[in-house]
Amino acid sequence: MSIFINKDTRLLVQGITGRDGAFHAQAMQTYGTKVVGGVTPGKAGQKVGAIPVFDSVSEARAATGANASIIFVPAAFAADAVYEAADAGIELLVCISEGVPTLDVVRLMAYLKGRKTRLLGPNCPGLISPGQSKVGIMPDLPFKPGKVGVVSRSGTLTYEIAWQITSAGFGESTVVGIGGDPIIGTNFIDCLSAFKDDPQTEAIVIVGEIGGSDEEEAARYVKANIRKPVFGFIAGQTAPADKRMGHAGAIISSGSGLAADKIKAFQQAGIEVCYEPAEIATKLKAKL
Repeated sequence: MSIFINKDTRLLVQGITGRDGAFHAQAMQTYGTKVVGGVTPGKAGQKVGAIPVFDSVSEARAATGANASIIFVPAAFAADAVYEAADAGIELLVCISEGVPTLDVVRLMAYLKGRKTRLLGPNCPGLISPGQSKVGIMPDLPFKPGKVGVVSRSGTLTYEIAWQITSAGFGESTVVGIGGDPIIGTNFIDCLSAFKDDPQTEAIVIVGEIGGSDEEEAARYVKANIRKPVFGFIAGQTAPADKRMGHAGAIISSGSGLAADKIKAFQQAGIEVCYEPAEIATKLKAKL
């Protein structure tokens, strides 16, 4: 099994006729994802490779039976793309778009509350269930089917961690990049809960970073609910105060969001802390 996506996922690409949408739509299709259609208003009837283009998500879903969509539209229009897909009944939405205004996301989350649509992102790399489906922009090489679930606020660091797991011979059940913006859809706890219930996932890796309190909340959830081995890595351990490090949410402000506090929370929850990505392999071998 896996979480959120699998071999039966039927994917739409919103913004498919743009440069990034077209490139990644075909890359996901080459990986084996069932990319059943794309959406760009005014361009119905066109094709990107062999992928048909529709004017709206509702039309595309009616024609293809899609249950997931990935969004490659400019930040100013990303919220509208999410509203459209949610109204069409899409179950999983992955928003790759970067720079989506925080207040737009706050309104989106209120709108999605109580609906069946799950939002991943914005400003995230997506997710992959190796050997089954890829809904995102991650490269293929670091991942292979296996038994370790990964949830990460980082993008490229996720690939490094996955490569360490793959090189150690374990592979991954699902890898989820939740994004590093201050407000996001799917969070650490959502993923941890899904991994807890997934029989294929025998161990979990959390990749966090400075800023906010999501990692501390995840640690409390792990301590109370998860009996599988959990490993953690915090990026930004040497970051100076009040300086943003990459992601909009990765900033230490007024002494909060410190790497040391997150590491302490992990340790108190029984999460095995890794201080370098390479340590993941050693610690996994000791537990699995």
